[in-house]
Amino acid sequence: MIRFVLVFLAILVALFAAELTHPVQNTVVLPWTSLLATVSAAVLGFFDGSVIAYGKVLQHSVTGVGVSIEAGCNGIEACLILIAAVLAYPASWPMRLAGIALGFLAIQSVNVLRVITLFYLVEYSEPMFKFAHLYLWQALIMLDVLVVWLLWVRQVARREARVEVANAQTA
Repeated sequence: MIRFVLVFLAILVALFAAELTHPVQNTVVLPWTSLLATVSAAVLGFFDGSVIAYGKVLQHSVTGVGVSIEAGCNGIEACLILIAAVLAYPASWPMRLAGIALGFLAIQSVNVLRVITLFYLVEYSEPMFKFAHLYLWQALIMLDVLVVWLLWVRQVARREARVEVANAQTA
C-alpha cells in the first residue's frame, strides 16, 4: 500500500508539472478545452440550436449568456489523477491501457454533462451555478474518478484470478 501511494504521488506530481508547461498547454490543454466546448455545443444543438462554441466559450447566441471553460473545468486534471492511480497499481500494461482509455471516456462524458448543466445554471440562477460549479460538480467528478478506478481494480483482480485458475489447471 505504501508503494502504491508513493508511486501514485510521484506520477501525479510529474503529470501535473508536465501539464503546466507551455508546450503541453498549447498543444494539448487549449485544443482539448476548445474541443470540449465544441462537443458540448453539438450535444446542446440537439435541444437548442442557438448554442454556439468559439474557443473555450460556450454561449447562447440569442441571450448572450455563456460559460468559459477554464483550467480545472476541462476534465484534464481528473484524468491525470486517474492515470496516476492506474499506473501506480500493479497490473499488466494491456489492463492499464484499457483502464486509462475507458476511464478517460467515462470522465470526459461526465464532464460534458457538467459543462452543459453549468451552462444552463448560469442563466437560471447564479447562486445555484456557483454552488454547482464550486462544490457539487467538483465532488461528482472526483467521485467519478474514484468509481472508475475502483471498477477497473475489480476487473484487474478478476482477470488475475482467472489467470491463476488457468495456471493451476495446466500445472
